[in-house]
Amino acid sequence: MAATQTGPTWSELLGSNNWEGLLDPLDLDLRRLILRSGDLIQATYDAFNNDQNSKYCGSSRYGKSSFFQKVMLENASDYKVLFFLYGTARVSVPQAFLLHSLSRECWDRESNWIGYIAVTSDEVSRASGRREIFVVWRGTTTSYEWINVFGAAPASAEVLLSSETIKEISSSDDDDDEMPKVMNGWLTIYTSDNQNSPFTKTSARTQVLKKVNELLKLYKDENPSVVVLGHSLGASLSIVSAFDLVENGVKNVPVTAIVLGSPQVGNKAFNERLKKFSNMKVLHIRNVIDLITRYPGGLLGYVDTAGTELKIDTRKSPSLKESKNPGDWHNLQAMLHVVAGWNGAKEEFEMKVKRSVALVNKSCEFLKEEYLVPGSWWVEKNKSMVRRDDGEWVLASPDEEDLPAPEE
Repeated sequence: MAATQTGPTWSELLGSNNWEGLLDPLDLDLRRLILRSGDLIQATYDAFNNDQNSKYCGSSRYGKSSFFQKVMLENASDYKVLFFLYGTARVSVPQAFLLHSLSRECWDRESNWIGYIAVTSDEVSRASGRREIFVVWRGTTTSYEWINVFGAAPASAEVLLSSETIKEISSSDDDDDEMPKVMNGWLTIYTSDNQNSPFTKTSARTQVLKKVNELLKLYKDENPSVVVLGHSLGASLSIVSAFDLVENGVKNVPVTAIVLGSPQVGNKAFNERLKKFSNMKVLHIRNVIDLITRYPGGLLGYVDTAGTELKIDTRKSPSLKESKNPGDWHNLQAMLHVVAGWNGAKEEFEMKVKRSVALVNKSCEFLKEEYLVPGSWWVEKNKSMVRRDDGEWVLASPDEEDLPAPEE
């Protein structure tokens, strides 16, 4: 006798019914999916090499084959990284000069590792009867990216649109109001290429479209789905890339963006175009006091991206300080901690899944001191310094499989 389905189906977890009945109270399976998604996002921060003294600065510290093991992802063997993604942040000469004048943490490389594409393992896929494809984007880290993040002017999203859509807009009486627009900073990182990049000569957009379509063809008989994940800048790139996929041919496969702390992405016309695709869904996890989610703002013509919201409030956790630091309100691990114990705005905070509270302080100091967890504790051991036989301390070379290599 077949097992009875007691919880939501995978399709429902991906928003086929817009998460109706799953958010308040927060369904346990959906809670676990959000936490797993957040941990996959966290891996992009944990693996990114932003040490300007390293010749591998701007790349992933870890290679694909052992990536999840080295970032200590729970159930690491359930997933495998197939492709790395690289994004290009473009700045003008005056902007670059300003960066070098004001910041010691800036490096010259415009193109940097910005995420990855992973799939569920063969064993997990066979057991579940589906193949999950994850496109995971890193949030803002490099100085060049910060310059693009503050590039708040809206820009035409025509580069993302199919020829049919462009023709439809052109035939409108007021095509300017009909044109979807996206913040220039998001669009720049997603669509720019860099012929001098040591990683790839193509834009992040080209990489995603090519690789995801290859995987959908490869796994066409395995009930595939595409889940696009990101936090902060990565959340914006998730929405843009998910839209790009469905706008340009991914029609009969669920494409779901699960995003945390997402800024606003585009204008009303962008939202209206996004809502035309029944196979694309967006789940926003938003801390109600997070200021970043209100950027760039309505005065510039932006609106909150269409989708379904799960509003949480970090102030409800008894483990967190009463912080006045907006960075804490936006912190990914703090948000995941709250998701683990969220029981609605009117109910008491109570952990519903086992999750170490120490994770909150991975990159901040938001936990109360009584927990005795150091702030920003995730660091490379000895900052990759090793002692040679002659007693001299030097930067270690990565393991052979971790050496950055150009993508095909």
